[in-house]
Parts: sequence; C-alpha cells; structure tokens
Amino acid sequence: MDPVARDPKLGPLVEVHGELPIGTADDEFARLVVAIVNQQLSVESAAAIRERLFDRVEVTPAGVRDAEETTLREVGLSGQKIEYVRNVAAAFDERHLTRDGLAGESDEAVIDALTEIRGVGVWTAKMYLVFVLGRPDVFPVEDLGVRKAMAELYGYDEGDSERMIDHAERWRPYRSYASRYLWRAVD
Repeated sequence: MDPVARDPKLGPLVEVHGELPIGTADDEFARLVVAIVNQQLSVESAAAIRERLFDRVEVTPAGVRDAEETTLREVGLSGQKIEYVRNVAAAFDERHLTRDGLAGESDEAVIDALTEIRGVGVWTAKMYLVFVLGRPDVFPVEDLGVRKAMAELYGYDEGDSERMIDHAERWRPYRSYASRYLWRAVD
C-alpha cells in the first residue's frame, strides 16, 4: 500500500484512518443486492431501503425470487430495481458468482460476467470486485464519491474521468485501497 501512503493527499488520510480493508462482505449475494439498491441513490435513501429490505425479505437468491412484488415495492424498490435484483438472484446460482466461482477469473472477466446480467453495470461490478472479492487494484472512477474526492483533492473536473484514471495509475497495484481513502475524504 506504499504508493497510497506516500501520496501527499491520501497519506494523511492513511495516518488518520489506518489501513481500510477491502473484501469485507460476509455474504456475496447480499452485497451484490446492496450494490444494486445503492445505484443512483443518496446514501440516506439507499440505507433506508436496505434496512427495510433486510427486515422484510430473506436476502438470498431464493428469498428474493420468492418475495412478493408488493413487498419489494413497499420496502422502496422501484419496478426496475425489482427486476434487477431478481435477475441477479437467477444469475447468482446459475453462474456461480461466488468468491470460489470467480476466484480464477481476471478483474475484466468478472466485470464481463456480471455486466451480462441486466441491471448490473460496471460500477456495480467494480463494487463487487472491491467489497466481495477483495481485489486490490480496482479504480471505480464511475463512482460519484471517487470523482468528488478527486476534484476536491487534486482539482480535477468531476467529469474528467480520463485524467482521474491516469492519475490513479500512481497507486497501482493498490487502487482499491486508494478508492477507500478517496471515499473517506468526502465522507
């Protein structure tokens, strides 16, 4: 993690927060559902929906597939997100999207496998790589928090993804860890 700790902007965050872990999700399927719930929502809205969902539905592939649509709507999922979580439930078992099932796959192959599922985009796939598979070198430039932090810390325009990607090369092979500190910078 040396390139991250040596960074003049991220180094102080490393000192304050210590090493931030990756790959901490206990339940692979639940974390993928959480990533879908979080898509394009404020942190507060997503947290409220997640809490209601986990209170009312068994968040397993079978539990999500068997849940009544009215229940899923009542917890706050839109019709589109209901479709997406059900697509993930079906694909999860069929394609072995677990740590073990994806262990030998490259990051790109995992992104390709996940984005074949309607409702899973590159951002969601990268969240899975970082928080479930614990891949150390993922840079989720698609994430609004990462872009805001890059703008705040390094002066980039929030829409200038290419420059941010170029900048993140200095953190290789620990870009996942750098991302954790970027999120902390804007929390």
